[in-house]
Amino acid sequence: MATIVGIDLGTTNSLVAYMDGDRPRVIPGKEGRTMVPSIVGFLDNGLVVGDPAREHLVRSPSRTIYSVKRFMGKSVADVAGELSYFPYVLREKGGVIRIQMGDKTYSPPQVSAMILKELKRRAEAHLGEELTRAVVTVPAYFNDSQRQATKDAGLIAGLDVLRILNEPTAASLAYGLQRNARGIIAVYDLGGGTFDISILKLKDGIFEVLATNGNTHLGGDDFDRRMMDAVIRDVRDRHGINVDDDPELMQTIRLEAEQTKRRLSDEPQARMTIPLPEGRGAYERTWSRDEFETLTADLVEQTMAPCRLALKDAGLETGQVDEVVLVGGSTRMPCIRDRVQALFGKTPHCDLNPDEVVALGAAVQAGILAGDNTDMLLLDVTPLSLGIETMGGVMSVVIRRNTTIPASAREMFTTSADGQTSVDIHILQGERELVTDNRSLARFQLKVPPLPAGTPRIEVTFLIDANGILNVTASDIRTGRSQSVQVKSSHGLTDEEVEHMIRDSFRFAEQDVRARQLIEARIEAEAIITATEKALRRGENLIERDEAQAVRHAMDALRAANAGEDHRAIRSKITDVEHITHHLAEVLMDATLKDALENKKLSEVRE
Repeated sequence: MATIVGIDLGTTNSLVAYMDGDRPRVIPGKEGRTMVPSIVGFLDNGLVVGDPAREHLVRSPSRTIYSVKRFMGKSVADVAGELSYFPYVLREKGGVIRIQMGDKTYSPPQVSAMILKELKRRAEAHLGEELTRAVVTVPAYFNDSQRQATKDAGLIAGLDVLRILNEPTAASLAYGLQRNARGIIAVYDLGGGTFDISILKLKDGIFEVLATNGNTHLGGDDFDRRMMDAVIRDVRDRHGINVDDDPELMQTIRLEAEQTKRRLSDEPQARMTIPLPEGRGAYERTWSRDEFETLTADLVEQTMAPCRLALKDAGLETGQVDEVVLVGGSTRMPCIRDRVQALFGKTPHCDLNPDEVVALGAAVQAGILAGDNTDMLLLDVTPLSLGIETMGGVMSVVIRRNTTIPASAREMFTTSADGQTSVDIHILQGERELVTDNRSLARFQLKVPPLPAGTPRIEVTFLIDANGILNVTASDIRTGRSQSVQVKSSHGLTDEEVEHMIRDSFRFAEQDVRARQLIEARIEAEAIITATEKALRRGENLIERDEAQAVRHAMDALRAANAGEDHRAIRSKITDVEHITHHLAEVLMDATLKDALENKKLSEVRE
C-alpha cells in the first residue's frame, strides 16, 4: 500500500512526516532542515517556496506571500486590523480573500497548495514513490469554512486529504507513542499564528478529547510584532525614518525581531543590528529577556483564559491534570513555560521537538488510516454547539459542543402556522440561547404540504464527519421529501467571534436563560389563547354564562401577563386558564363523542 504522509501546514513553518516502521519521522530537505518556511515568492519566471522564498521576502516583499494560513476561509473584513503588517494587496471576490501578485490574484488555498506541493516533492524524493494521500493538521478552533479551505488546498496540490486532524490532537498521538500514558493531559499549543488548548483523556490506547478552546489569531507572530512595533517607533524617533514607506526595511525589521525573540529564549540578552537605507548607518539595540517579557506579558495572559474555560468545560480542576504537553515553536519562550507551570502546578513536558510534534502525530494518524497501527483509537470533539432556529428566535441545539466526532443527531420539529407550505431551516453555531447571539452557518427551505399547525413531522439530521465538516438534512416524514446542505460558509469567524463566543455563553448565561424562558412562555401562552378561543366558540352554549365569563377573564389576565417580562407570571396565568377550562374541555369531549355516536346510528339506519 502506498505511503500516507502526515503534514503540519503551519502559519510560519510546515513539515511532512511518515511512519518508518513503528516510529514517526519528519522528512528533512537536502540541507537537513526539517522545516519548510510557509512562504511563497513570485519570480519573473516562476515561483520559489520555503527558504529561497524567505530570502526573496527581503528583496521583494510585495511579491512574496507569508502567513497565508491566517487568511484561510476568511474575508478581508475579518483581517482588516492586520493589513498594515503585510506588504501585498488583498482583494475580495465572492466573500473570499484574493491576494494580488502583479496582474494575477491567488486565493489562500491556492497559495497553501504551493506549500503542500513543495512538501509533497520533498517526501517523494525521500521515499522514492509517488504520494497521493495525506493527513493534514489544522488548529482545533478552525471552523468548517477553514477546514474546507484546507481540504481544497490539498486537492489543488494533488493530494487526497483523508483526514483533517486537530493540531493538539496530533500532538497527543505523538506523545502517546512516546509513553504509555494514562490520565488527563493538557496540550498547550502556541504556534506562529494560532493558540489552542486541548484537554485529553488517555486510557487503554483510547485518546479522547474532553474539551478544546483557543484563539485563531494569537501566536508567535504577535510576539514578533510587539518587538517590531517598538523598533519601528525607535527608528522613527532616533533616525527620522518612516518605516511604513519602506516595505523592504519593514520586512528586515520583522525578520530581525523574530530572530532576536528566538535568541532571547536561550540567552538573557540579544543584540539587534539593522542596516538603514540610503547610507544612514545602522539601528542598534540590545534587548533583555525581561524587557521583552514585559512588552508581551498581556499576550501570555491571553492564553490563560482559554485554558481555564477548557478545564471548566471538561469539568476538571487544574489539580486533576496529570501531565501538560507543550506544542509549537513559541512554547520555547521561558515566559510561556513558567506561566503554564504556574497555572497547572506541574512542569510541562517538552520531550519531543515542539516544532515537529504535530507533524509526527499526523504521521501516526496516517499510519492508523493505513492500517499500520491498530492499537490506538482517536476520538475528537466538535468545539462549538450546532443547532437550528426555532419559533421565537431561539436556538435549539442539536449537537452540543465537545461532542465526540464523527457524530450524528436527529431532532423532530413541526410547523407553527396553519397552511404553511415551507419550513425555513436556519443552521447556527454557538453557545447562546438566542439566534441573534450565535453565528449563522447556512439556510435552506423544505417544501411541505399545507396542513394545520403542528401536524407535519419534520426530522432534522446533523452529521459531522471525521474532518469536522457538517451536513444537515431535513425530511418530511409524511411525504418523504427531503432537502440537505453541506455547510460551507464563505468566510470564517472574526477575531471577536472567536474570542467572545464561548466566554459570552458563561457571562450571559443567566440573562440568556431568562430570555429563552420568556420567549417559550409567550409562545405557549399565544397557543393556549388561540386554542381556548376556538373551544369557547364551539362550547359557549354548552356551559353556564358565569363559567364562560370566568374563562374570558382568565384569558384577559393571561394576555396582560404575556405583555410583561416575567415568564413566571405568564406560566402562572397559563395554569389558571388550563384549570378554569377543564370543565369546558370535558363538555366539548362529551359533545364530540355524542355527535360521533349519533352519526354512527344514522349511518347504520341508512344501511
